[in-house]
Amino acid sequence: MENLFIYICIIFVASILQTSTGFGFSIMATPFLLMLFKPQEAIQINIILSLIISSALIMKIKKDIDKNLLKKLVLGSIAGIPFGGLIYLSIDISTFKIIISIILLLLTLMLIFNVRFKTTTARDYIVGGISGLLTISIGMPGPPLLIYFAGTKTVKEKTRATTLAFYLFIYFISLVSQMLFTGTDLSIWRSSLYAIPAVFIGLILGQVLFKHLNQKVFGVFTYILLGCTGIFLLIDSIFSR
Repeated sequence: MENLFIYICIIFVASILQTSTGFGFSIMATPFLLMLFKPQEAIQINIILSLIISSALIMKIKKDIDKNLLKKLVLGSIAGIPFGGLIYLSIDISTFKIIISIILLLLTLMLIFNVRFKTTTARDYIVGGISGLLTISIGMPGPPLLIYFAGTKTVKEKTRATTLAFYLFIYFISLVSQMLFTGTDLSIWRSSLYAIPAVFIGLILGQVLFKHLNQKVFGVFTYILLGCTGIFLLIDSIFSR
């Protein structure tokens, strides 16, 4: 019962972050879900609930989607998916979490110190590829997108909408791929079902929060989210080995 309460709280807060930023669900939920569930269960629960969130929001914000960028992200992710699948099937999850946490912390420092870069077609494809790899391997496509959009000063409306549209594709492909290669379990879908009320309450509150986030606050929030996730992943990975 205690674990169920903690689980619902994690999903509730992560849903608020996802709705208000476009990134928060997988970045916050996955590390904490890995403390409550086996890696495969945690990743699939995250993907299922993220698909529900993206589906619920996409029609409301579709006008803000950068369709040209979305196309390049999707095509890039297709190249990254096979490599993510190999990681999912073979690499030690603790080792991979340490690598990801270090990358997150380094890139967060880059953004804090105002490192900026321009969008290019090649970078669009690369970011999509890395996101595809991370989605199928650990269920976290958000970090490379978050860093890229923050570094290029993309407005928050386009950031949120384009990210959610991309999630619809990459999460669906990743879930199907994982189910084909490693299967799924009834407990995964049961746990996802329990969390749906918390998801929709979080969606409502997140929409309210989004309206009150100006671009500067949005940027600060991004750095905090990335930094805290990186620190947590690093500590959790070291002590779980």
